[in-house]
Amino acid sequence: MSKPFIICIVDDDEIYKFTMKRMIEIDQLAKKLLIFSDGDEAINFMIDNVANSIDLPDVIFLDINMPIMDGFQFMEEYIKLKPKVGKKIIIYMVTSSVDSADIERAKSISEISDYIIKPIKSEDLKSIIKDLELKGLL
Repeated sequence: MSKPFIICIVDDDEIYKFTMKRMIEIDQLAKKLLIFSDGDEAINFMIDNVANSIDLPDVIFLDINMPIMDGFQFMEEYIKLKPKVGKKIIIYMVTSSVDSADIERAKSISEISDYIIKPIKSEDLKSIIKDLELKGLL
């Protein structure tokens, strides 16, 4: 059951990335998986492929605390790029931070669909993707 969309993970935690990759592969939740270690790598990919929306992710799971460019800095750059993006991209802020300031800041950014505390369990990930499919967002 191959899904017709692309999932992107932006996180510097190697164990988390490995775990997410395995869950997505085992449950066949995406046709393609993009993985970046920081926001700078991810935004540069987006800029390089902005004219090819078919190559851009449909869903991004974005960490807050990363070196070089953190999740909030990525969002600042993404918001500037968004008018040139030819598709809807669903973004989830996924982090271990339970800091109320981070939660409120994320909630204030309309492009962020939800704030999820790590770790994401397999059943939760499947539920997120199924919900997006049912709502016609993917």
